Amino acid sequence: MKHLRQFGGGTAEGSAKDKLLLGGKGANLAEMASLGLPVPPGFTITTEVCRHVMANGGGKGAGSLAYPVELAGEVDAAMARVEELTKATFGDPTKPLLVSVRSGGAASMPGMMDTILNLGLNDQTVAALAAQTGNATFAWDCYRRFVAMYGEVVLGVTSGNEHDPEPFDQILDEVKRTYKANRDQDLTEAALRDAVARFKAKVLEVTKAPFPDDVKTQLWGAIGAVFDSWNNPRADYYRKLNGISATLGTAVNVQAMVFGNLGDDCATGVAFTRNPATGTAELYGEFLTNAQGEDVVAGVRTPESLPELARLFPAAHAELVRVAKLLEDHFRDMQDLEFTIQKGQLFMLQTRGGKRTGKAMVKVAVDMVAEGKLTQKEAVLRIDPSKLDEVLHPTIDPKARPPAVGKGLPASPGAAIGKVVFTAGAAEEWANRGERVILVRTDTSPEDIHGMKAAVGILTARGGMTSHSAVVARGMGKCCVTACTSLRVDAPKKSAMFVGGGKEIKLKEGDLITLDGSTGEVYLGTAPLVPAQLGSELGVLMQWVDSFRTMKVRTNADTPTDARTARSFGAEGIGLCRTEHMFFEPERILAVREMILAADEAGRRTALAKILPMQRGDFAELFRVMDGLPVTIRLLDPPLHEFLPHAQKDIEEVAADLGVPATVIAAKVAELSESNPMLGHRGCRLAITYPEIYEIQTQAIAEAVVQVAGEGIKVHPEIMIPLVMVAEELRRLRELVASTFERVLAGASIPYTIGTMIELPRACVVADKIAEHADFFSFGTNDLTQTTFGLSRDDAGRFLPSYVDKGVLAVDPFVTLDPDGVFALIELGVRGGRTTKPNLKVGICGEHGGDPSSVELCHRAGFDYVSCSPFRVPIARVAAARAALADESRRKS
Repeated sequence: MKHLRQFGGGTAEGSAKDKLLLGGKGANLAEMASLGLPVPPGFTITTEVCRHVMANGGGKGAGSLAYPVELAGEVDAAMARVEELTKATFGDPTKPLLVSVRSGGAASMPGMMDTILNLGLNDQTVAALAAQTGNATFAWDCYRRFVAMYGEVVLGVTSGNEHDPEPFDQILDEVKRTYKANRDQDLTEAALRDAVARFKAKVLEVTKAPFPDDVKTQLWGAIGAVFDSWNNPRADYYRKLNGISATLGTAVNVQAMVFGNLGDDCATGVAFTRNPATGTAELYGEFLTNAQGEDVVAGVRTPESLPELARLFPAAHAELVRVAKLLEDHFRDMQDLEFTIQKGQLFMLQTRGGKRTGKAMVKVAVDMVAEGKLTQKEAVLRIDPSKLDEVLHPTIDPKARPPAVGKGLPASPGAAIGKVVFTAGAAEEWANRGERVILVRTDTSPEDIHGMKAAVGILTARGGMTSHSAVVARGMGKCCVTACTSLRVDAPKKSAMFVGGGKEIKLKEGDLITLDGSTGEVYLGTAPLVPAQLGSELGVLMQWVDSFRTMKVRTNADTPTDARTARSFGAEGIGLCRTEHMFFEPERILAVREMILAADEAGRRTALAKILPMQRGDFAELFRVMDGLPVTIRLLDPPLHEFLPHAQKDIEEVAADLGVPATVIAAKVAELSESNPMLGHRGCRLAITYPEIYEIQTQAIAEAVVQVAGEGIKVHPEIMIPLVMVAEELRRLRELVASTFERVLAGASIPYTIGTMIELPRACVVADKIAEHADFFSFGTNDLTQTTFGLSRDDAGRFLPSYVDKGVLAVDPFVTLDPDGVFALIELGVRGGRTTKPNLKVGICGEHGGDPSSVELCHRAGFDYVSCSPFRVPIARVAAARAALADESRRKS
């Protein structure tokens, strides 16, 4: 079995279809080479080798048992082919070949793994490179870059602390001060020689070994480091964040170097075939003259936009425009391109599907259908349902913008309001205690990934539209402003300031700021927000989505406002109205407490009579808003003690309001106290004990039905009885609900249904018996997950994250339905229920109803609908359509 594949010279031993074997970068390099594009030659060591390496102790030298025995010979042969194509020799003291060594997983993980550039330099080859190019400054610039990158990535010479500068950065700053150079590109040959000498001295000091001069030793060290970087903390975190399997492994791409830092007729850059923030069909990107690719993505210098490239390098720009169109047409998707211009000639270093915002995702998909590049079905399958959340984000009110204190590049749209923090660790720490934070940095690095995830927005002083912070923020759907050049950040002192116009505006940790990722503006304090304006493209897309899906999408809504919001997002009914949420308004909670404190049924009925008109009004307004769509109302579920005060001060205040001794309330609190309320006196158990509670609630629903129907509005009520564990509970309570409803209807012909919430494992097992008394099942997956796993949702947060981090659980089961346990019970419940009643309506109303993976499971189980929070409705609609299309594809195959 061959362990690597070659590319270059117009041919390749692979294609874009080989991503699992060659990784995305290697597969697409092969594809570009086969298309005859200007790709520097090289070879890709496969992901199979990575898995072999990880199973055998990690990356080592060429002769290590960690590698397949044939690999060293294959690498030598492949390198000889690269030498032949480039007419240069690896390690040659007269015409040396330099290579880059880059990672490349099957799924794009920008910046998360390691890269080495300019590999093959030593004291002999740097002199040869200087002589060959006639540019000693260039040669030594490459050498200082290589020693620093290799020293950090392969030899581990790092600060190890996000608060401290990296050793090589610190040394380079000292060299710039010594030689009075403002910028890296201002360093002279003498300064660069000094930097290399100081870098090597630091390597010797830290590792107790000299920097390796042997080019083969360098190569195998880099290959091993890239393989090992598959398991570095930031890559591991990114995989978990994006659901990428840790078993895939990375490929290693070894490729001949081309140089964007060879002079002012050279450049390097990143381009997107469409605007990744908005989706507009325009070649979009940035470049730097006399630089290498790391300078662009790291934000070391603020780059220039592509229109300037057309002025400086007209021929190379024209070729880039041609290549960009060819690649987008070929892959039928927006592409993210990396390129280098050496002496005016364009070279392509990478193409991949571009990371984009939710807004851009929708526009690109719709536009490509209009352009004939995609079918409507393909466009829907290109949509990541979770990213639609970004499209629904509020934005800053254009009519009430405060004065901006700073302005940068609008790297990722939306609005973010939060407290300032200056390190990734602080962002995570503050977010874990419930604070909304904005991460403010000079620039971000891949090590900041956990802090970027924790923050609601990112602000950097340096960088560009394609720098690390911009690319990662867009992928996460985070608001981001980069290159805010008036910003000065002093992270160790937890402070920053905006300078300009003769003024200084200071920031300290914890100060509140607002970012506008659509304009790049920064505001002190809180700026006013307005709801998102949904573009016409989203409307077009959702029409396609609704034509493909077979499962309906409802919403969980307790108020008319929530119901209206959900309807505007396409909800087809209410799948869960929690009546207890209506009880907590001040004028209602006293009546509820009076009912709880009552000594007998008569007292309870007196208190419930006060609640009845309030509930009737609530239900009537929901029916009006939903206008003929089904409304599922869950009768009282939580234990009664949740409605009583527990602190002594609160008990005394309530006692005064009710005109009873505080000791009476304290005694009732003690009486109702339970060791495990989740499994205690709640749900239908309350109504078995106190049937008048469900009777009065049903009366309020029925009276609202009669009232609204009398207004000429269609009404479709569904009454749901929660926490049923035995069929007899449902039989008795169905009889109570039905008799109450009929009494209120007084012969009027208004249809209604009565069902139950399935949220206990036993209910799933005996669903055939429960179904005898149910018109519908709605699976309450929050409690079903708790009772199946034996977890308390309120307490599991203390340890569940470590279960996910350590791989004990693949995902948090309260976020995504557990397919092996919880969902197996659901399937059992559906089969049992439909064995008794083949047309039994089945839905889900837990938080999982808005999770795309869980929606797909519900589709496979034959659910009639899912129900989720209002802002998740579009996400569930897309997920349901994708599930239906995937099902159709499986049937055809």
